[in-house]
Amino acid sequence: MTAAATTPGDLGEQLRRRLAPEGWPVPVDSLPAGTALVGGAVRDALLGSLTARPDLDFVVPVGAIDLCRRLARQLGGTAVVLDAERDIARLVLRRWTIDLACQEGPDLASDLRRRDYSANAIALPLAPGTDPLDPTGGLADLARGQLVAVSEANLLSDPLRLLRGVRLSCELGLELEATTHRWIHLHAAHLGDVAGERVLAELDKLACLPSGELGLQQAWAAGLLSPWGAEIHPGLPLAALGTAAAIERELDSHETASALRLARLAALLDGPALAGLNASRKLQQQCQRLRHWASTLERQVANANPLASPLDALGEGERLRLQRELEGDLPALLLAVPAAPARRAMQRWRDPADPLFHPQPPLNGNQLQQSLGLPPGPQLGQLLQHLCQERAFGRLACGREAAVVAARQWLDERRD
Repeated sequence: MTAAATTPGDLGEQLRRRLAPEGWPVPVDSLPAGTALVGGAVRDALLGSLTARPDLDFVVPVGAIDLCRRLARQLGGTAVVLDAERDIARLVLRRWTIDLACQEGPDLASDLRRRDYSANAIALPLAPGTDPLDPTGGLADLARGQLVAVSEANLLSDPLRLLRGVRLSCELGLELEATTHRWIHLHAAHLGDVAGERVLAELDKLACLPSGELGLQQAWAAGLLSPWGAEIHPGLPLAALGTAAAIERELDSHETASALRLARLAALLDGPALAGLNASRKLQQQCQRLRHWASTLERQVANANPLASPLDALGEGERLRLQRELEGDLPALLLAVPAAPARRAMQRWRDPADPLFHPQPPLNGNQLQQSLGLPPGPQLGQLLQHLCQERAFGRLACGREAAVVAARQWLDERRD
């Protein structure tokens, strides 16, 4: 069932069959009269894209927080107050997320007119035999394949909605309606007024979509990321960071999801920009390192034989540093490396015992101190680096004895 395939009269029943409320963790009869399902679940049911466990967003006439707490006690879930002033709470129950909000305005239609996009402003009252309530024309907009803002003022009431429109357009395969598109461009700078964590959460969702590179490029072109100085990194061409690149490099589904997300974020945002978005220290470091090594490889990628790996053009010390810094994130960098050498590199990276792609010294510092009587200090660190490099590039035989012999030789050379 799609939005275009439904007709008035039986639309409510079609949606109820698709939504299957009998499988919800909250019984419908435990919700008060006048409750309606709103937002994403209704929209996705109309588009035929419901997940097995959709997020349920209910509007109730009064007392949403009290209702949420009561349901949590009765059903064994957890109640979380999201907005005490507006009476909004979340029930987490058996891996489901159920949001409960008190109706804003004198009636449900008024509540829906406060929302961001018409596709999200459709409500399905829970009473049997009722049709969806659609005061902003969302059904017709969905049938046309368009994402339409309810109003300019609604977008500005929470500027995160500007970025959310780009994400929803990309996620749902809907075209931004012309006036909506113009409003997003016109008011892009207002996104800088939004808490960084909220902006980053939307960007993260966008980066994880199958065609997220297109949505991120659209967000950048609209100026939505200008408050953080975002620029597309030349060594991580955003337009090329699609699922086709991952398939061509033979990444599996897990590798693809992780690599595309990180590469797409790093293509736009460096460490300071991510710090401005209150990103975790880990993500700041991941993106900063990926951008550094993408810059390092950019010239070699441009000049390299497509069958040769630009990684191999690095000196040994630099290559070892790259492998250490990107040990867990190398697939993200390989999206910007020609496909043939990237595939060979992925095969080695998947082997946890590969001494170059997962570099480790053959002995740790304590073992070297015990075997050679070395004190802690810079020399010990240099020796560990030497042994690690010798092992990584195949010049050191396996085993403790061979490592000790190589360590003594290195020390003897330093004494001469």
